[in-house]
Amino acid sequence: MPLLAAAVCGLLFSLATWQVLVRGPLLRPDHALSRALVRSVPDSVTERLSDLGNVPVAVPVLVLAVAYAAWRGRRRAAGAAALAMALVPALVIPFKQWTARPGPLEPWAAGYFPSGHTATAAVAYVGAALLVRPYTRRAWPTAAALVLTAATAVGLVLRGWHWPLDVLSSLLMCTPLLLGVRWAVRLSPRSTRRSSG
Repeated sequence: MPLLAAAVCGLLFSLATWQVLVRGPLLRPDHALSRALVRSVPDSVTERLSDLGNVPVAVPVLVLAVAYAAWRGRRRAAGAAALAMALVPALVIPFKQWTARPGPLEPWAAGYFPSGHTATAAVAYVGAALLVRPYTRRAWPTAAALVLTAATAVGLVLRGWHWPLDVLSSLLMCTPLLLGVRWAVRLSPRSTRRSSG
């Protein structure tokens, strides 16, 4: 099932990329939705939401989770999460250069597809949640990660820094990476480290 989900995400991401490259019909509803949403919420709010996807904000969350998981003996899972984050710029930057998509409010600029902030937020927050959830045995890490990722994506669209298709495509691109982290977490042996006291 995870392989099927990864394949479907890859197929949908390829379709979105193709539509951006050929300026296909999928861009019409994308533009219409963007026009309806941009600046419908004050910039002071949407900018703060968008900032959740900044590297200095999101990546330290994952670094702490990676360190904790490694300390607890789940080095394979920690390594998988670190690799997933390293792959984000390796995937995002070439696609930005290749598609050269202009932004909603900056038609003279290029490099908006896919959204790097959305990808960073998704891999950092969801990756961190996957690493710490075995120790909490509760759903709140996953819920918090999804809220933070969604807030980033919504902020980027409402502020006009990205088209809706940019952020959706980033989520499609990152899903296989996160499925890989989830697989590594499940394969990692349970910690033998005992708590002192």
